[in-house]
Amino acid sequence: MAYECECKSLREAERILELSGISEEFKTKTFANFNYKANNEAAKAFTTALSYSKNFENNKFNRRNSILFMGQPGSGKTHLSIAIANQLIENHISVIYMQYRDVITILKQTIGNDPEVYQAQISKYKDAKVLLIDDLFKGSITKSDINIMFEIANHRYLKQLPTIISTEKTFEELLEIDEAVGSRIIEMSKDSLIQLVGKKLNYRIYGS
Repeated sequence: MAYECECKSLREAERILELSGISEEFKTKTFANFNYKANNEAAKAFTTALSYSKNFENNKFNRRNSILFMGQPGSGKTHLSIAIANQLIENHISVIYMQYRDVITILKQTIGNDPEVYQAQISKYKDAKVLLIDDLFKGSITKSDINIMFEIANHRYLKQLPTIISTEKTFEELLEIDEAVGSRIIEMSKDSLIQLVGKKLNYRIYGS
């Protein structure tokens, strides 16, 4: 009976992982293989991310139930955000992965051509139990990009749905891009804000 329950639990975790949209490469990014010894910022980020993951169930219904990673390319922010997602999935918590640039492009292509398809697609991200937005506002940013992100961020803010976000932008830059989107994201993540900025170290080069 115990073996049957264990198999069922494993199948459920595999099903959730399959639906998440997380790539095979990203499935390997865990807390165990993150180099938290790279520098003090990496160590603090690791501790905050691990704490967020461990306390997720207790905090998921709070207003500040999200986590925001800000920092330069290669600082480890994507690794840690994916590590949280993989840990939640292992605990049978559904996570949807949103690669910002790719998803925004697809949504913009459908919004004018087929509003019904657009609503079906964006609802996946608006209503996800947990949403992971990777590389928010990467690249050039249009008014359409901001409008779509406001629709997603505002919905999740009002519904108090947990969101994991990584971005190369700073506080100031997020607010400059759009105060409504930036302020909601910052408020949702206020208890788990991670800044990996101002360091020369590139985690992809010097990390484990």
